[in-house]
Amino acid sequence: QVQLVESGGGLVQAGGSLRLSCAASGRSVGNYAMGWFRQGPGQERDFVAAINWSGGNTAYADSVKGRFTISRDNAKNTMYLQMNSLKPEDTAVYYCASRSYNNLRSRSGEYDYWGQGTQVTVSS
Repeated sequence: QVQLVESGGGLVQAGGSLRLSCAASGRSVGNYAMGWFRQGPGQERDFVAAINWSGGNTAYADSVKGRFTISRDNAKNTMYLQMNSLKPEDTAVYYCASRSYNNLRSRSGEYDYWGQGTQVTVSS
């Protein structure tokens, strides 16, 4: 069993930056792929980024490519999402998730463990 806890959300002006963290406990996630998703009001949960176990392979949604960077520190059992040049349309609850395999995936149904989410609000 894996417990995931996100932190680092908040309110920021457009053009600003935030760094989200996802701390894992209960089982090491160091051998598995992880990802970030987001869900805006009245919207579906959308893929943001994913990373393999070593951090050597990453994938991003087109909407965040070039602005967001996913990374991980397996020694700390923690994953990060550095978000720069934030836009009002980035406003959402951000969730971290872990798979039980190392392949990168963008579908939420292919992730087995989820955090409770952290709110990111970008004002214009």
